[in-house]
Amino acid sequence: MSGDTRISELAGTLGELKEFVDGKLPGLIKSASIAFDELTLCVAAESIVDVVRLLRDESRLRFISLTDICGVDYPGRVDRFDVVYHLLSPTRNLRIRIKITTDGKTPVPSITEVFPGALWYERETYDMFGILFTGHPDLRRLLTDYGFDGYPLRKDFPTSGYVELRYSEERRRVVYEPIKLAQEFRSFDYLSPWEGTDYPLPGDEKA
Repeated sequence: MSGDTRISELAGTLGELKEFVDGKLPGLIKSASIAFDELTLCVAAESIVDVVRLLRDESRLRFISLTDICGVDYPGRVDRFDVVYHLLSPTRNLRIRIKITTDGKTPVPSITEVFPGALWYERETYDMFGILFTGHPDLRRLLTDYGFDGYPLRKDFPTSGYVELRYSEERRRVVYEPIKLAQEFRSFDYLSPWEGTDYPLPGDEKA
């Protein structure tokens, strides 16, 4: 089978999948698209539990494996965050992506009642982005330390963080202190001659 034939058949299969899901969940699918050999469904946040339950339980689908939940930050939007779910159907050998949006203050429903393993993914998403999940049995930070300030994967989180830690010989323990930069922030011009600059380069005055 040639690559073009396989892509054509996959596109047809994903197109049929889109129509089937849309028929089973009328009005719940806001938009759908096919990219990178996966079907992406955009749904309302309040519908996410019903959508993933259908994808898991429907005999023609059987997306029984939750492979990831992650956040995406778009600071310029009113609904700043996407929450993205990735599911796998071993019987169909297909993957599907579901997206919902939230403003960061409004909690989204937890899917732990459908996929218990979502507990860890949702905790990580909360820890990194500050996205809240209602109905989660144990929504605590997962990767950062106790008392950590901020959410590291938000676009407005400083790359240097807010505090630094060191071992204090005097106190004989690890201490947290406000971060101190060794030098002032400086702006560097990393443009190469091929990308262009707003000043003449040495030896290029004639040009």
